[in-house]
Amino acid sequence: MLGVCYYPEHWPETRWAEDARRMRALGLTYVRIGEFAWSRLEPHPGQLDFGWLDRAIDTLGSAGLRVVLGTPTATPPKWLVDRTPRMLPVDREGRTRGFGSRRHSCFSSATYARECERIVTLLGERYGHNASVAGWQLDNEYGCHDTVRCYCANCQEAFRAWLQRRHGSLQALNQAWGNVFWSMEYRAWEEVELPHLTVTEANPSHWLDYYRFASDQVVAFNRLQVDLLRRLSPERFLAHNYMGFSTDFDHFRVAADLDVASWDSYPLGFTDQLPLPADVKQRYARTGHPDIAAFHHDLYRAVGRGRWWVMEQQPGPVNWASHNPAPAPGMVRLWTWEALAHGAEVVSYFRWRQAPFAQEQMHAGLHRPDSAPDVGFFEVEQTARELMSVKLGATLRAPVALVFDHEADWVLSIQPQGKEFQYKSLVLEWYTAIRRLGFDVDIVPPGASLDGYPLVLVPTLPIISDAALKAFEACKGRVIFGPRSGSKTAHFQIPGGLPPGPLQRLLDVKVTRVESLAPEMTETLDWQGRRYEARLWLEHLDVGAVIEARFSDGKPAVICNGRVHYLGCVPDSAFLMDWFEVLAREANLAPLRLPEGVRLRRRGGTTFAFNSDSVPWRAPVPAYARILLGDGMVPPQGVCAWG
Repeated sequence: MLGVCYYPEHWPETRWAEDARRMRALGLTYVRIGEFAWSRLEPHPGQLDFGWLDRAIDTLGSAGLRVVLGTPTATPPKWLVDRTPRMLPVDREGRTRGFGSRRHSCFSSATYARECERIVTLLGERYGHNASVAGWQLDNEYGCHDTVRCYCANCQEAFRAWLQRRHGSLQALNQAWGNVFWSMEYRAWEEVELPHLTVTEANPSHWLDYYRFASDQVVAFNRLQVDLLRRLSPERFLAHNYMGFSTDFDHFRVAADLDVASWDSYPLGFTDQLPLPADVKQRYARTGHPDIAAFHHDLYRAVGRGRWWVMEQQPGPVNWASHNPAPAPGMVRLWTWEALAHGAEVVSYFRWRQAPFAQEQMHAGLHRPDSAPDVGFFEVEQTARELMSVKLGATLRAPVALVFDHEADWVLSIQPQGKEFQYKSLVLEWYTAIRRLGFDVDIVPPGASLDGYPLVLVPTLPIISDAALKAFEACKGRVIFGPRSGSKTAHFQIPGGLPPGPLQRLLDVKVTRVESLAPEMTETLDWQGRRYEARLWLEHLDVGAVIEARFSDGKPAVICNGRVHYLGCVPDSAFLMDWFEVLAREANLAPLRLPEGVRLRRRGGTTFAFNSDSVPWRAPVPAYARILLGDGMVPPQGVCAWG
C-alpha cells in the first residue's frame, strides 16, 4: 500500500542496508529507484557500470522491499548531448535548451530514440527477470518544464510527415486550415513550418494540428519503451508518473499501452500555482485546495483503467512553487488516506531523505538531510499502523461522470477569446460543486460509455467526435453541457450550422453570438426566483427548448431538452451547487451539502470523510455503522471512516 522514492546513487553505499531496514520497519513495501541515473549507469559512451545498481536492488530486495525500476531517459548524460547535439529541444522563441537540468531532449529526435532503445534494452536484459523488480516506471514526468512541444528541425520534419498522413494532400490541408485567409496557402509540404515566431497569432487550425502531433510523439516515445520491456520483462507492470494539471499530451492514449497510471501529488504547490482567488489560496495554503488531489485521483483512476498509484506524495515543503509553506499537521496522513479512498493501489512518498545538494535541496523528504526523521515520517508511521486494521474494498462506480478531454484544453488555450477563460479552472469549478454535494465522481474521456450514470457533467467539449456524440445519445441519465461545447469542428472551424454543432441533435439551440467579459464585469442570472452572477463568458442563444434560467435582460441562459441541459455562461459557484442539487434530485440521487473544506469518498463498503477546514465537523455516521478511523467528529486536517 505504501512506498517511497529513493536514490541510492546520492548516498554512501554503507547507508543502504540501514535505509532499507528502516523502510520496512516504517511499513513501506515499494521503493522507486533509478529514473535519473544514466550518468552512473554509463559514465562514458559504452562503458557500463551496473554493479552499484545490482547491489542496490539486492539490498532493497533482501529487506523485503519491491523495486520499481525507472528507465533513465529523462536525464541523458552530457557526453550523449555532446555527441548528438540535435537531440536538444528548442523553445517557442527559437532558443536551444541546453544541458544542466533534465528533460533536455526532443521527442522527435530519431538519434535520441535509438539511444533510449539501447539503454532500456540493456536494463531490460539485466533486470527484466530480477525477482526483486516488481515493475517499471518509464521515463519521468513526460512534458515537465514545458517540453512536449519542441520547435527544432527534427520536429519540423516529423510534423510535415504527420500532416501528410493526416490530410493526404495539400489541397485538403489548405481547406482544413482555411489557408485562403491571409494568403496562407501552401504549394509544397516543404513550405509548411511550425506555428511559432509568426508576426501575430498563427492559424489556430495549424496550432491544433501541431498540438496533436506533439502529443502523438509522446505516445510513440512511450510505446518504444513499452514494446522493449514487454518482451524483456514479462509479468512486470509498466507505469508512468504523470503530473498534476498537465495537459500538453493525451494521457489516456499514453496509458493505453501501460498497466498502471501514476501521478505526482503536490497539493500545496498546485494550490499556490493555480489561478485561484487570493482568499482561497490563503485558506488552503497549508492543506491544499480540497479538490485538487481528489480530482487527479479520479482522473488517473480513469487514465489507468482502474489501476493507479500516487508515485510521488508531498511529505513537506516543496521547492518549485512561488511560495512553499509546510503542510499543516495531519495533512500527509489525510492525503494518504484520501488517495486510498479514491482507489489508489499504492501511495509512494517523495522522497526518503532530503538531498543536501543541487536543484531540489529545498524539497523536503521523510527525513532531513542529516537523516533524522522529518514531520511527514511520523504521519506515515501512523498511517501504516492504521492500514493494518482497515480493510479496503473495491472502488465502485460513482453516480456522477465528468467528461474530461485534453484536446479541449488545447482548443481553449489556442483561442481563449477571453484571457481568464481556462479549461482547467472551469473543470475544477464543476468538480468542486458536485463534490460539495457529497457525490463520488468518475472521470471519463469523450466517447467512453456513459451507461449507468444518472448524472453526466460536461464542463465544456468544443470538438464533439462521432464517438462522443453516440455516447451522449445513448446515455439514459441527465447530461449537462457547459459553454463552448460543440463550438468547433475537428479542424478548428465554426460549425456550418453554428454551435453547439453536432449537439443540435440533442438540443434545440443555436449560439448566435458570444461575449467574453473582464473579471470586473458580471451579468445577473435569474433562476427559480433567485439571482446569481454570470462572469467571463456569455452566449446569445436562439432556442426552441425549455428555458431554465435567464439573464437580466430576459435572454435565455440555461436551456433544457428533456434529459439534456445546456449552460450558456460561466456562473458563480452558488448557482452551480444549487442547480446541480436540483438536477441530482431529479436523477433520483441524494445530495448532501458539505462545508467548503469537507469531502466524502466511498471505497467498497467504507465511507471516508476528510476535513481541510479549520473547524471540526460531525460526520453523518449511521447508527448501524462501525467507525474504523476517528470517532465521528472529524477535526481540522482529520480523517474519519466508517462502514
